[in-house]
Amino acid sequence: MKDKLTIKQEKYAQGLFKGLTQREAYKQAYDAENMTDKSIDEKACELAANVKVKSRLEELSNELRLRNMVTVERVLTEYAKLGYFDVRNLFNNDGSPIPIQELDDETAAALAGLDIQEVYEGTGDNRKFVGYTKKYKLPDKKAALDSMAKYLGMFTDKVEVNHTITIEDILDDI
Repeated sequence: MKDKLTIKQEKYAQGLFKGLTQREAYKQAYDAENMTDKSIDEKACELAANVKVKSRLEELSNELRLRNMVTVERVLTEYAKLGYFDVRNLFNNDGSPIPIQELDDETAAALAGLDIQEVYEGTGDNRKFVGYTKKYKLPDKKAALDSMAKYLGMFTDKVEVNHTITIEDILDDI
C-alpha cells in the first residue's frame, strides 16, 4: 500500500483541490503552528511536487470533470425524460398527488417546477387551514420531442435550386 497518501497528505491535496494556496492547505493539514511562513512554504512546495500528491490532484480533477461532463448521451437522456414524461406519474391510483419527495427520479427530473399554496376557509379568528393547492409546471413536450427529432435528422430543411450553369458562364467569369 505504498501508493496511498497519508491522511495529512490527502487533507493537503483536498485543500489544494478546493482552491486553497499551498501555504493554507499545508496549515490545514499539518501542525504548522510553530513554523515560519518560509518553512511552511518550503514544505508545502515539496509536498505539491510529490508524485503521489500530484497524482491525487489529477484524480480529483478527473472525477470532477466526469461528474460535470455534458455529453450527447446525457442531453438526449434529459430530452427523453421531458419528451416521454407521463403526467400520471405524479398521482397515486386514487388521483391524489404523490408527495414530491416520493417521486421517482425520472418524474422529478421532468418537472419544470411546483407551486404550493396553503388554502384556508373563513376569515380572522375563524380562519381554518383546509389544505394545499399544488400546481405542477410541466415541460414543453413538443420542444423536447422536436429537439430529439432534429438530432435524429427527422426534420431537414431542404432548399431546391433550379439553375443551369453552362461552360460559357464559367469561362466568362474567369
